[in-house]
Parts: sequence; structure tokens; C-alpha cells
Amino acid sequence: MGFINSQKQGELAITDRATQYGDGCFSTIGVKQGKLLLWSLHVERLQQTLRRLAINEPNWDQVFLQAEQSAATFTDRGGVKILISRGCGGRGYSSTGCDDTTVIFSTFNWPAHYEQWQKEGILLGVCQQQLGYSPMLAGMKHLNRLEQVLLKQEVEHKQWLDAVVLNTNNHVIETTASNIFWRKGNIVYTPDLTGSGVEGVMRRHVITLLSTLPYTLELGNYSLPDLLCADEVFITNALMELVPIKVIDSTYYKEQSLLDVLKKRLYTC
Repeated sequence: MGFINSQKQGELAITDRATQYGDGCFSTIGVKQGKLLLWSLHVERLQQTLRRLAINEPNWDQVFLQAEQSAATFTDRGGVKILISRGCGGRGYSSTGCDDTTVIFSTFNWPAHYEQWQKEGILLGVCQQQLGYSPMLAGMKHLNRLEQVLLKQEVEHKQWLDAVVLNTNNHVIETTASNIFWRKGNIVYTPDLTGSGVEGVMRRHVITLLSTLPYTLELGNYSLPDLLCADEVFITNALMELVPIKVIDSTYYKEQSLLDVLKKRLYTC
């Protein structure tokens, strides 16, 4: 059971454009001791996405109140998902007249295996399937996630925990569910996401943290060999936070000096 427009219910109108066209966006927020983590960054990304999609913004005071109440149900760790749809509409793609935005809240338990991932690191495969190059949609956490569904099927079939994903230009973009960083010496690299991928909230937070540290950050288009020659690799998202990568395919990584520094500063700014 969740909340739709602040009303406790579990049914969504069949004419809602979230189900008809994936017409909306969402954000998944980590919770610790009943507190929303990186809330302002989640709201900022939702607002940017709604403007790009030309969807009316909800009342953010009401959204925060409901999110805060949802988070308060957790005494330890958990998550709150906020999904925003353009609302109900008629047949066809036109969004004319769809002015009543739908806001859906749901809560879930924090995935317990993330704690082990954070401590021990994980192995990544490399997906054969590739993300499309789509500047119209790149960066947004919109509701059309079929690429990720297919990529996750490949990961599960190969019995990996996760995998590096390239786009159709053979540029490293992300993993199936997280952003990726790597360090070579004092230079830290992360992919440019203006053509493919999702700009994660934790990714943005890490970029801010890096600006306070003695490292140079480079955003660009990188090939798989660029990644494989790294000294250190880690992945990020709002729930798993920071996870070290021990192996990509058959390449091993032993260092995590930057990751250790970031973990200490994660929620201090």
C-alpha cells in the first residue's frame, strides 16, 4: 500500500500516463533513522526533469511532508520512492489537457546485502547489450526503463551482481543500477551523461565532495580500456552509496584510498 496524491491507496487510474506511456519520472531516496538523505538533491533532479518533460510541478511542501512522514516509519535504514506522473489523459501521445500531476509514494526496506557490498566490494561483468544514444532523455530518471530491464536480465543470466554498460558509441556510461567512477593517479574519471545514462543523486554529491579534495575530476567519453587501466574503481547510487569494485571481467583492483576518504565525508557537507 502506498500514497497517491497524499491519499492512502494502492490503485492507479488506467488512464494515468505513467502506465500508458511511462510519462513521468521518479527518485529513490535513502533513509537513516527516519531521516531523508540528500533530500535537496533529489528534489532538484525531480524539478529539472519535470521542466524538461513539461510536466506541472506538484506542491513541494506537501511532497516533503509526505516524504518525511514516510521516512519516519523507519527506525534504522529504509527507502522512499517518489514517482511523479503527468496525470490522466486520453488516447494518443498528446499531453494537451493533462494538467493534474499525480504523485505516488511508496516505502521499502533497505537492501541488506548492500552492507556487505560496501565492506567487501563486488565483481562486475560487461554487458553485451548497449544503451542507446538519446540526448532528449539522457540524464533523466524517467519512467521508461526498458533498457535497464533488458540489461538486468542479461546480468541475471550471467549470474553477475552487476555489470558495466556501454552505449552504442562504445563509451562507458554506468552499470545497470549505478554510476561509475575510477581513479588513475590523482585524476578521477566519470562518464559524460549528456547522451546516455542517468545522472544519479549520489554521483552529483560525490562530484561536490571531490571538489574539496586534492584530485582532478574529468568528465568525458571513455572506452572500456580507459576504465580497465584504472588504479581504483567504485560505483554509486542513493541506496548503496559507495561500493568498491574488486574485479571487472578479469581485471583486478586492490586500491580504494579515494573511496575511504569519501566514505568518511559522505554526509558531512
